[in-house]
Amino acid sequence: MSEDPAGRLVVTLDLDGVTDKAALMDRCACDLALPDRFGRDWDALADSLADPSVWPEDAVERGLVLVVRGWRGYAETRPDEWAVAEEIFAEATDRGPGLFVTLGPG
Repeated sequence: MSEDPAGRLVVTLDLDGVTDKAALMDRCACDLALPDRFGRDWDALADSLADPSVWPEDAVERGLVLVVRGWRGYAETRPDEWAVAEEIFAEATDRGPGLFVTLGPG
């Protein structure tokens, strides 16, 4: 975890090498340090991203930027799954207090 110039926390989700939903969920669990109760499905991902208790305590105050990088391979291999993931990331920005999700280098 790092910090951007505005003082927001920055977390990177690196999808390089991810080619299916199971691998995506595993990578989310690992890179985002999601709790053991993370169910590794779309609903659980959406709920986890919107849950302030998943993020560091000061993330709500400071803001949190989730950078999704290395996503193009997954998007090309599983476009239907990627569309769901994109929707969840977009909705997380609306649901999670202080959370902003952006696509980094593909």
